[in-house]
Amino acid sequence: MDAIFKVEALRGLMRENGLDVVVLSGSDPHASEYPASRWKQVEWLSGFTGEAGDIVVTRDHAGLWTDTRYFIQARQQLAGSGIQLHKMRVPEQVPIPEWIASLELARPVIAVDGLCQSVSAVAALQAAVPSARIVSIPDLLSALWSDRPAVPSTPVITLGEDLVGESRSAKINRLRKWLVLQGADAVFISSLDQIAWLLNVRGSDVAYNPVVISYLLVTLEEVSWFVRKNAFADLDSETVDSFAELQADGVQVRDYDDAEFALSSLKASGVDRICLDAATLNYALREAVDPACEVLPVTSPLGLWKAVKNATEIDGMREAHLEDGLVMEQFLYWLSCNAGFVDEWEAASCLGSLRARVPGYRGDSFETISAYGPSAALPHYVTPSTGASLLEARGLYLVDSGGQYLFGTTDITRTVPLGPCTPLEMEDYTLVLKGHINLAMAVFPRGTAGCQIDALAREPLWRERRNFGHGTGHGVGFFLNVHEGPQDLRQNFNPVALEPGMILSDEPGLYREGQHGVRHENLLLVRPAGESEFGSFLEFETLTLCHFDTSCLVPDLLTPEELDWLNAYNAHVYEVLSPRLPADVAAWLRDVTRPV
Repeated sequence: MDAIFKVEALRGLMRENGLDVVVLSGSDPHASEYPASRWKQVEWLSGFTGEAGDIVVTRDHAGLWTDTRYFIQARQQLAGSGIQLHKMRVPEQVPIPEWIASLELARPVIAVDGLCQSVSAVAALQAAVPSARIVSIPDLLSALWSDRPAVPSTPVITLGEDLVGESRSAKINRLRKWLVLQGADAVFISSLDQIAWLLNVRGSDVAYNPVVISYLLVTLEEVSWFVRKNAFADLDSETVDSFAELQADGVQVRDYDDAEFALSSLKASGVDRICLDAATLNYALREAVDPACEVLPVTSPLGLWKAVKNATEIDGMREAHLEDGLVMEQFLYWLSCNAGFVDEWEAASCLGSLRARVPGYRGDSFETISAYGPSAALPHYVTPSTGASLLEARGLYLVDSGGQYLFGTTDITRTVPLGPCTPLEMEDYTLVLKGHINLAMAVFPRGTAGCQIDALAREPLWRERRNFGHGTGHGVGFFLNVHEGPQDLRQNFNPVALEPGMILSDEPGLYREGQHGVRHENLLLVRPAGESEFGSFLEFETLTLCHFDTSCLVPDLLTPEELDWLNAYNAHVYEVLSPRLPADVAAWLRDVTRPV
């Protein structure tokens, strides 16, 4: 069924139930950025496959709200669907709540899938349209989506203290001490990566994200993990062993669907005050909370605790980037020998096969973006398995990829000149690299937030009246989600200060529709940079090990300090990687890392 017919079928459902507006989130019951297939409602309804998108359907309008990363993709995928693109992260943006308010409907009935809308999102909607009656209809598309996928269930593994540096018991005790400080008896956690971090568990319920679909209730006395894997007779041996280990540590393994009942009977369980995070708790579960229990609205501390890596995690991330660097250099060597003969899909497949040989590899950290020429103008281009563009021996090729390893997570982008480049391609390539280097060299006072130094990566582009619409950097998990918060590097105001142990990406870009795209990305570790009478200072350590191609560089656009950084970085890559590379690759790497 095409999108236009699906929207009409939804309108039929709206008429039957007296609904004026339906709001559908691109997320899941856990406020995840990347949902499992069951909750890809926006994709099913509209055909839009971007990771960020919400849909509003009224009796006479259907719209998709997404950000600058997906404007080109959305225009292409929504063509002929009758669904209009609404642009976010632009000066003229009109967010969904304000747009619905502008309709000036008298006492509208607004339906949301309460499982996939956070408490804070519904609150924002109600505040914008005070006269509205908001109704929660969990899984509201199921009546139309006949082949809707089930909730996923994959094997569960546990990670020992030797890999993660802190036992689950120690983490749970930390959380209980935090509860005491809040004056609370319990906290309910919905965020999948926070649960995985706290319990030292991993799974593969969500593509590229090693998480387990579940909820967690932690009280001062008990830990209840609500997961769709508690019938021991039906489980694989790995999961059985994992559950036995968890139960030995005092974690009760309960059925995923029991979470609602647990929240509705808190008082009977001895819980008088519970901490809930409105940003991640879904609206349907909030409605189920025992009204006799006092709710304390909080921001979960687990996000920040998880973001600050301990020494063991940092060592693991360094190992992951060493192994990943060896993979990348072998791939780039292969690419130098095969440009003009392979397409985007074949290049992505080659890179994936090289990563798969690394001991401890557990899959890619996201879908590889393998984009040549005009394809790279889409920041989140989806490489087709058939009909992919040939990598011609000229112009720019962009590859954004990463790996999940038992000892860490990687994310790297390289823009590769495959042959002669135009003056504009060379200039764009150099300006983006200049911005990347500016940020990598930053020194800043402790207490600085990412939004306060984001401009360092943009200034070289701004000076030439160029820009990019996405964030400059995101947090990265330890064998967890490749995108994590609460820290980031972007223009949007985020007061979370950067702290030693945090890992972020440094990935400025530039995109010219129909021509080319450029992005240069390394991962950076925040570390101390010394103290003075003016306070404590921080800096970045570059974790990624893979050279930057200088063949299309415009050296005059770089300062002597920036050139020194680039030459030193490329020399460091060669020194560290060459002893472990095949002789022909090492010889090639020596040539391409010669100083500019």
